[in-house]
Amino acid sequence: MTGVPTGGGAGRDLDVMIARLLTFGTYVSIALLVAGYLAMLAGGISPYAPAPGLDPGAIVADILAGRAPGFLWLGLLAVIATPTARIVAAMVGFARMREWEMASVSVGILVVITLSVILARLVEA
Repeated sequence: MTGVPTGGGAGRDLDVMIARLLTFGTYVSIALLVAGYLAMLAGGISPYAPAPGLDPGAIVADILAGRAPGFLWLGLLAVIATPTARIVAAMVGFARMREWEMASVSVGILVVITLSVILARLVEA
């Protein structure tokens, strides 16, 4: 059994597209985290050393310089973004199929995620 519904049509296409998105996001996340771990080993950084804070502006510079924090933070962000991208893909797919109830559920989930991030940032400040 493949785990993909046996029905045909747009629903199956959506399921396959979402499965590919989740697979791709997972592989990208793993690759970035492994690259960060290898950069830590190469730099002699202990996994138990205090981690640097997230600085979105430094991620690209860290990656270009081969520094571990850039790879690790981008990998973690990819881990977080992959399920959210799945919800966006489902919302778009449901809207294209005119499944308004399911598209609305997807929008509701995105609103909850957005509010959670905003409230976490406010509490953090």
